Amino acid sequence: MKNKIRVIHNLREEETEYQKLFIDEPFQFESGAVIPSVNIAFETYGKLNDEGTNAVLVCHALTGDAHASSYNYLQGRAGWWDGVIGKEKAFDPDKYFIVCSNFIGSCYGTSGPASINPSTNKKFNLTFPQMTVRDMVNLEHKLVSHLGIKKLLSVTGGSLGGMQSLEWALLYPELVESIIPIACGAQHSAWAIGLNEIQRKSIIDDPQWNGGNYTEQPVNGLSSARMLAMMTYRSNENFENRFARNLRNDSRKTPFYEVESYLHYQGHKLASRFDANTYIYITRAMDSHDVSRGRGSLQNALSQIKARTLSIGIDTDLLYPVNEQKETAELVPNAKYYEIKSIYGHDAFLIEFEQMNKVIKEFLN
Repeated sequence: MKNKIRVIHNLREEETEYQKLFIDEPFQFESGAVIPSVNIAFETYGKLNDEGTNAVLVCHALTGDAHASSYNYLQGRAGWWDGVIGKEKAFDPDKYFIVCSNFIGSCYGTSGPASINPSTNKKFNLTFPQMTVRDMVNLEHKLVSHLGIKKLLSVTGGSLGGMQSLEWALLYPELVESIIPIACGAQHSAWAIGLNEIQRKSIIDDPQWNGGNYTEQPVNGLSSARMLAMMTYRSNENFENRFARNLRNDSRKTPFYEVESYLHYQGHKLASRFDANTYIYITRAMDSHDVSRGRGSLQNALSQIKARTLSIGIDTDLLYPVNEQKETAELVPNAKYYEIKSIYGHDAFLIEFEQMNKVIKEFLN
């Protein structure tokens, strides 16, 4: 294995510097499909102790990436979880060795639909195998092993990141001491699947998508998908407080309302940085999320989790209501539940850092 792995340092991508692990051997998906080799892009913060036992794995959400923190970087964009990764924060690099990687299927350095197929020298596009959350975890496990980690003090993340943390506890129980799944369920609900299907249809119906073999990004479809998603990430109270019925300064032009302008901006912003096929693949991976698949009932599956568990819900989350996090806490033997109070809806795990730091510090200590 060692001869078939190499790390490329300082891979410049999206104004940050990833490391990229190249594994020159086949990677098999849960479906049985195989790709001949695989890349995984990642970042680390802090130092692994001699025993390899002070590691924390942070898993990102749908359109996120490995740049969870700007702790190691003097220049470049802020990390998406700077609020909880840093000196004297919940995940302190002076205390923990923190790892965040792009999951399989990502368009930010890890192998996915936007990657070049070494067999054809063309993009995989829709020939890339459909990955699952379990595939994400299995590739992350290869990275964790390569880094010399013997014990994960915790695996955490919000939304799709939280789904990964649940699967980590079930797939590699001997490695995981605790998990902190945030704003997610143990199974993807019909509500969430339906919302994802509307988003996928927006992309597929864009003529630029061209059956997945586009040369130019299907901007309109991907923008519309993001606009709908943004409506599920926040709350009615947040939108009323921020936008109300306020008109734009120049109300002669469309869109007329500030909320419309905000949604259009967010849609085009994502379309300028993300890959449409990747969006389709990731939402399908989320839809397939079900910890009970192949493990009997949901109660039976969650009862197998031995890791200490902190299940965090958000009181205004429209996408993953708190009953889902409460159910996890009730069915996992050694679990506790905490609820974030916020007007920001699902996105609160990216905003309410004071509450997050307090509860996570108490849990880890």
